[in-house]
Amino acid sequence: MIRGEQLVVTYRGNKVMDHVNVQFDAGLVHSILGPNGCGKSTLLKVLSRQMQGESGVVLVDGKDAKEWGIKPFARQLSMLAQSQERLTDISVYDLVSYGRFPHKRFMQKLDDHDKRLVDWALELTGISAYSARSVQELSGGELQRARIAMAVAQQPKVLLLDEPTTYLDICHQLEIMELVVHLNLTQNMTVIMVLHDLNHAAAYSDRITVMKKGTIYAHGKPNDVICAEMLRDVFQVEACVEREEGSLHPRIKSMKLITNKR
Repeated sequence: MIRGEQLVVTYRGNKVMDHVNVQFDAGLVHSILGPNGCGKSTLLKVLSRQMQGESGVVLVDGKDAKEWGIKPFARQLSMLAQSQERLTDISVYDLVSYGRFPHKRFMQKLDDHDKRLVDWALELTGISAYSARSVQELSGGELQRARIAMAVAQQPKVLLLDEPTTYLDICHQLEIMELVVHLNLTQNMTVIMVLHDLNHAAAYSDRITVMKKGTIYAHGKPNDVICAEMLRDVFQVEACVEREEGSLHPRIKSMKLITNKR
């Protein structure tokens, strides 16, 4: 379980996160939603220790994140930031092998156990056939799979993803979402991801956290969070939300901009 208590982050005099309290239970797929600039990516960076806030505490399994050593923390949690950059000319296998570094001493080479885990991560993410290719030859969806495979090889308990489907076409977006759920179900990996696509979040998440202006607007199951009122208040759109009997995952059928918003 990861919990943030009274998290405050200020940037250029503005509170990007204002006394945020949030909890992400273990073994679930969590999505964080909200308009641009509301603090979604900042929250991920604070949870992963990539950013230090002015106040508040992040607890990982009840222990202050600041008390974890660098490598032990990396064995608990892996963060994949948003990236448009093409990587240097290395093979897919070498990229995925970087995930083993938190388990090695300085300059220690990969052993047979590490190599088996790299092969396992490649197979689990469906890119074993590309292991010898240069990452520069990959499509956007293939590269994202390779980056996720690197994180999987790290064997974290928690995987943090910042907009993992951005810049991908719809087919590759769905492939990545299916992969995320597969990792959760087969590896019991807790996933916390920032998403822009509301229907993806509604369809693939166990829990949804909605942020607005640096605060938590709502947190709960998709059926409880995704509603016309939330979409109006947070995203300034009028929406029709469809709910199927017995399903926990609603679907947004249509949205239109509120033209007379105040």
